[in-house]
Amino acid sequence: MPNFPTIDKLIQRFQVEPGKKFRLKHCDPAWAGDSKVPKAERKKFAEDVLAENAAELADAQERLYASDSWSVLIILQAMDAAGKDGTIKHVLRGVNPQGCQVYSFKHPSAEELDHNFLWRCMKVLPERGRIGIFNRSYYEDVLIVKVHPELVNTERIPGAKVNRQFWNGRYEDINSFEEHLSRNGTKILKFFLNVSKEEQRKRFLERVTDPKKYWKFSPSDITERGYWDDYQAAYEEALEATSTKHAPWYVVPADHKWVSRAIVARVITKTIDDLNAQYPEVDDAKMAEIEKARRILESEAESKAASNE
Repeated sequence: MPNFPTIDKLIQRFQVEPGKKFRLKHCDPAWAGDSKVPKAERKKFAEDVLAENAAELADAQERLYASDSWSVLIILQAMDAAGKDGTIKHVLRGVNPQGCQVYSFKHPSAEELDHNFLWRCMKVLPERGRIGIFNRSYYEDVLIVKVHPELVNTERIPGAKVNRQFWNGRYEDINSFEEHLSRNGTKILKFFLNVSKEEQRKRFLERVTDPKKYWKFSPSDITERGYWDDYQAAYEEALEATSTKHAPWYVVPADHKWVSRAIVARVITKTIDDLNAQYPEVDDAKMAEIEKARRILESEAESKAASNE
């Protein structure tokens, strides 16, 4: 069984420390553990971590659902082809669908553009007892919109001037929103799946050479890849400005999917465990009802057995 205390200490290296200067170039997308250990051993260890935490997460999620007090919001952001969909699929494979909801945010609709940039995410936040996963989120409005500032015009914000003050205002809006959620019982976890430009190239190449992956390809993949440096700068600034104690960012190495999935799984499982959600206590009246029901059901079995003799 993996040594989770050791793993948890290691994982702290991937958290963006609130209030400190952050440089994305110091985060290695290809990190895969101690290179002195054979890759096969490291990969097997990561797979064991994923499997153990998937099982633990299923139990933790059931307690979360039963306690009906906390909710958990998981935000996944990344460059294209970093593995967001696969991470959701593998990490949450054992979770009861009744207690989990996944939302993917694409280009905003006309209705969404008629509201503030947080609105479309606000209306699908997870209820108490549930886990909500945002595949992209309101962070798109300080990422893609920052790279393509002309998109601000589609929001029709009165008197908006797209300058430093504008972006700082959006970071403040996000931080205030997340602090509000935290105060009211929503635990927030944010993951940036950090894939390298070369690894993205390889994954895009698979999409245009493997017929089974053609459906994943979009011409915009190549277009947006041309803005790689702009996106890296936008992510770096957003991660530094919005990683807080109540809503930390984790920059997860994503060149190796077995690494990113194990890290995300462990962070989510430990965080929910730390909430200490418990099954509701049963009072005396309820216990009396349970005992009565038990006796009735057991007597039915005894009567059936007697009739068969």
